[in-house]
Amino acid sequence: MLMGRKNLKKFLGNLLIVSALTLLGLIYLPILKIYLPANPGVNLNSNFSINIPRINAYAPLVDNVDPWNEDEYRKALKNGVAIAKGFSKPGESGTIYIFAHSSDSPWRISSYNTVFFRLGELKEADLIDITYAGKQYQYRVSYSVEVWPNEAQALTKQTGNQLILQTCTPIGTSLKRLLIFANPI
Repeated sequence: MLMGRKNLKKFLGNLLIVSALTLLGLIYLPILKIYLPANPGVNLNSNFSINIPRINAYAPLVDNVDPWNEDEYRKALKNGVAIAKGFSKPGESGTIYIFAHSSDSPWRISSYNTVFFRLGELKEADLIDITYAGKQYQYRVSYSVEVWPNEAQALTKQTGNQLILQTCTPIGTSLKRLLIFANPI
């Protein structure tokens, strides 16, 4: 009887450890995937997607999202990265503004909450590929800048044909915004 209780406690202890490790793995799997080699079988919508090979970022694009309406963009960012309403679209002249999460609360992390997790690793001359309305567009990173959330003029004063990618920084906070500027090739 004594040996049976000891074995039961050991079994339950091991079961709790395995359950906790499994839960942690499921919570943080989207972040782990970011650092794994790209999956050539990724099935994105071939008409609307973004691909940043250097940081292993692949996601569908959600079109026409209001970047000033938190309810709207939070809902959209569950399904991919957002192309901002009121800005140009790929293939048009002007500024294209695309934004996404770099992270979220651990219990809300999904594949699309971490798409721009590694955005800060982009360097000058890195490539960004966008498929929009079935056409391919390629951009080359020119520079990056961090701004405070109330510095919207960093977005609105831009002129010329360019792409701006935006996420929050430092990762896990909404303290500042990281803006990556890229030019069409």
